[in-house]
Amino acid sequence: MRSWAAIARLLPLSHHTFPSSRTRLRALGKASCSYSMESSGETIIHEGKASVIFPSANQVFYNPVQEFNRDLTCAVITEFARLHLQQKGINIVVPGEREEQKLVVNLSETGEDKMNSSPENNFIPTTAGVGLPCPEGLRVLEGLAASGLRSIRFAREVPGLHSVVANDFSASAVELIKRNIEHNDVGNLVTASYSDARMVMYNRTGARDRFDVIDLDPYGSPSMFLDAAVQSVSEGGLLCITCTDMAVLAGNSGETCYSKYGAMSIKSKYCHEMALRILLHSLDLRANCYQRYIVPLLCVSVDFYIRVFVRVFTGQAKVKMCASKQALVYNCVGCGTYHLQRMGKATSHGNNMKYSPATGPPVTSNCEFCHQRHQLGGPIWAESLHDKDFVKCILSALELNPKRFNTSERIQGVLSMATEELSDVPLYYTLDNLSSIIRCNTPSLLQFRSALLHAGHRVSLSHACKNALKTDAPPSVIWDIMRCWEKQNPIKRERLSETCPAFHILSKEPSIEANFDIREDANPKSRKQGLKRFQENPEANWGPKARAKAGGGISTALSDKRKQHQNKRKNISSADESHLKSFPCKKFKEGSCELGDNCRYSHNPPDETQEESLTTKDGAPS
Repeated sequence: MRSWAAIARLLPLSHHTFPSSRTRLRALGKASCSYSMESSGETIIHEGKASVIFPSANQVFYNPVQEFNRDLTCAVITEFARLHLQQKGINIVVPGEREEQKLVVNLSETGEDKMNSSPENNFIPTTAGVGLPCPEGLRVLEGLAASGLRSIRFAREVPGLHSVVANDFSASAVELIKRNIEHNDVGNLVTASYSDARMVMYNRTGARDRFDVIDLDPYGSPSMFLDAAVQSVSEGGLLCITCTDMAVLAGNSGETCYSKYGAMSIKSKYCHEMALRILLHSLDLRANCYQRYIVPLLCVSVDFYIRVFVRVFTGQAKVKMCASKQALVYNCVGCGTYHLQRMGKATSHGNNMKYSPATGPPVTSNCEFCHQRHQLGGPIWAESLHDKDFVKCILSALELNPKRFNTSERIQGVLSMATEELSDVPLYYTLDNLSSIIRCNTPSLLQFRSALLHAGHRVSLSHACKNALKTDAPPSVIWDIMRCWEKQNPIKRERLSETCPAFHILSKEPSIEANFDIREDANPKSRKQGLKRFQENPEANWGPKARAKAGGGISTALSDKRKQHQNKRKNISSADESHLKSFPCKKFKEGSCELGDNCRYSHNPPDETQEESLTTKDGAPS
């Protein structure tokens, strides 16, 4: 029997980490969770209504920054349970929530949710509370449960649940999950499962066996689980998916993004929203294979990850519309101007729809503003990211129960911004980048928003970036406004090179006269109220941590790994070069290194253990 310290070291596939003692003390002071120590040396972490046992005070498998993710998930599933069960005449009871007439979203199979007042019935509907199984309630799967914290929080905080399956593909992790289930006394709702998450889902693809809610929060990319997820979620069911591989989704490795999500990512100022739309495109594309389609409820880019909540429906006619919901992105490498090209076209002819390929492209070979070339990205999801009616239901519930979550203030701020975003305008510009392109000082956010409003266009902020501007104004209007601003704040044009974007943009006179007088409606409500909308750094190195080693032991901390690799390829004295022999020479592998034994790097072939690590069990490359 392994010790619990050994079990913690084996927990696989999660965003949680093992911080050092100093890091943990910082978390104690700045995170809203709490720690307590038992005489046995075990650590108990309290978050929400759950308390989870961890084996050792020096090996805590936990990331306090992700509490916002778990709080938001509990809030979303609670509202989804409310809407799901009210169709069956069942009201849910949330502890601490004030009684008040609520608005109900009509859960139609068409995916078009509308707000309706809950009808008055002659009978008293049954109720579903927290901690007790509801026969008509939601069947929930957490595919990558690790310690089981999230599943236990569902059981203790979300009403209207039928059952929760906390699955992990590590026997040691499952033992720890079972212990935490017993510690929190939620065995009547939560069941531990030892299996590959994909097999759990593939075994539940039958119409009567599907899960109503599937939560996937892996370490890195969830791409390998998406195909199984869209098949095993029930009709109109909820998928909750996290991606932490933001470097791939934000354009650092477009070819890797294509291999995982079927879309090319590009480096741009709007990369965080584009990451959301790439994930939605991938989900919809995989659902379409089974005559299913997605309807986003809430999609957010926060901290170091993205999180989407989507519903999945079945319908051949609706699936035909999906091509017109995807778009390619033409992004200028010089000035950052972007254009969207829809993949398909749907035209209404009375009661019938005609589907055809889209026409294009929307741009010439070079950018019309700065004469630079274009990059091609996508396809991406080009429809709305949020169901604003559903988001308003969550906000209404938070107002009735403001102390339910430790991160309630931030949830309110982020969701308030989501309701203010222009739903029919994909992607955004950033104010500092517009000013940087023409090399002038930056107008205030209110001034630029006012100029767009005076010009007759709509404008909003974005939750994904502090200084973002979403607008339906064409790029020509945006650059005209910047030309007018430069006239009021002139730069030294004689210093501009004829090849730089600013030279070409400013060489043209503006066709409109921009008005920068501040308007009252230029300041959004969430900004006026001073809501907490963005994360404050809670501690040093607070972002994604190193993956736990599946074979046991703790991965090297990222800060230590950075120090180990720092300056390893710079010219240093021979006395300090001995450690470089542990790194293989790239030129030697390519057959182009002529230094022989004088090379600072290793020319030795990999040993047997290294070769085995590069292959899978059947001998194929990993």
